[in-house]
Amino acid sequence: MSASTRIPTIALPFVSDRAKKTLDQVEQFVEKECIPAEKLFQAQLGEGDQRWATYPAVMETLKTKARQQGLWNMFLPKNHYTQGAGFTNLEYGLMAEYLGKSKLASEATNNAAPDTGNMEVIAKYGSEAQKQQWLAPLLDGKIRSAFLMTEPEVASSDATNIQLNIRREGNQSVLNGSKWWSSGAGDPRCSVYLVMGKSDPTNKDPYRQQSVILVPADTPGITVHRMLSVYGYDDAPHGHGHISFKDVRVPVSNIVLGEGRGFEIIQGRLGPGRIHHAMRTIGAAEKAIEWLIARINDERKQTFGKSLSSHGVILEWLAKSRIEVDAARLIVLNAAIKIDQGDAKSALKEIAQAKVLVPQTALTVIDRAVQAYGAAGVCQDTPLANLWAMIRTLRIADGPDEVHLQQLGKRENRARKDAVIEKLDWQRAEAERLLAASGLKLKSHL
Repeated sequence: MSASTRIPTIALPFVSDRAKKTLDQVEQFVEKECIPAEKLFQAQLGEGDQRWATYPAVMETLKTKARQQGLWNMFLPKNHYTQGAGFTNLEYGLMAEYLGKSKLASEATNNAAPDTGNMEVIAKYGSEAQKQQWLAPLLDGKIRSAFLMTEPEVASSDATNIQLNIRREGNQSVLNGSKWWSSGAGDPRCSVYLVMGKSDPTNKDPYRQQSVILVPADTPGITVHRMLSVYGYDDAPHGHGHISFKDVRVPVSNIVLGEGRGFEIIQGRLGPGRIHHAMRTIGAAEKAIEWLIARINDERKQTFGKSLSSHGVILEWLAKSRIEVDAARLIVLNAAIKIDQGDAKSALKEIAQAKVLVPQTALTVIDRAVQAYGAAGVCQDTPLANLWAMIRTLRIADGPDEVHLQQLGKRENRARKDAVIEKLDWQRAEAERLLAASGLKLKSHL
């Protein structure tokens, strides 16, 4: 069965024939080109410090094949942007699931984070000069970028805490401060940083103190101190950088949209990005299910005289995994449809639901596969340990679960409390009226 035949029924009316065809192409490209190329990519990357200065040639080969098939920049939704491939958030979401099954597929098709979010920012909020200088080469895959928001000295889950200072001097902006978990900063082709900093720290509105500014990666005063590892994985050459800025000077014209518009930009950036992450995470969970199925049907691996697939508990793991992943997928697709019908702001509830549920679901599924493999599941002989480490970060990235749950709970309570209380009070009163009118009394059966 091809990918297009497995689209959930409730999503089918929103998927064009062109998107279905492309979805099938994406599936074949990932399964037959990208996944088999992963070992070659690692071999070409090499060892030690070389890994941070190398761009494996196989990636360019994959990019060429992807462009020849029209599998390029699918992430920019057609109802908001003119620069993309002309798909909706839902249609791209279905494709992103397959991209999430390979380490290489997103970059090979120019749909990789953080470039996707950065391109959306420049396309939506950037000036014509900014688009010409940075968006055009990013869309063409000639350069890469990094997104710098999180800081080591503060609790960055509350973005109003951000301290990197952006001070205006004449026609220049001067940056001082530090950032970390700057994903993409390790890539030798990373040419520009999108930096969020505080440009107006005394503004009475805490959400108007920040600005987003474009900073060329080779600007004097920038120091990349180290690359941070994720449960031991450093994700070379992509990397997650710890970076400091000391009197870094760039033109004021590099500020995106205008001073004090940082929060507006970031909210616009992170909404669709969370959907992209969620659908790629569904793909990772599906990959774990595939490895689980392979393990429990390996006749060499028998316990107590039976294959693993003969043990009820193992089949229960597989059944639960199937239910949970299918349910999580519907949550994400629902959010994508809601964004398509309005924008990210109109889908805050649905995005938060996907952001919280999907990584937790995927981690549970991956963990079952790890358990089925035993010791092999926690080492480099399977992709499961790396998948788990990668997905675990998503419970923190783009806002930790706790922040989304708090906001989701507040919105749910605020939106429904009055109506719910009024309805329940009315139902109790009506029940008493009906009982009194009947002349009967309610008797306890306890």
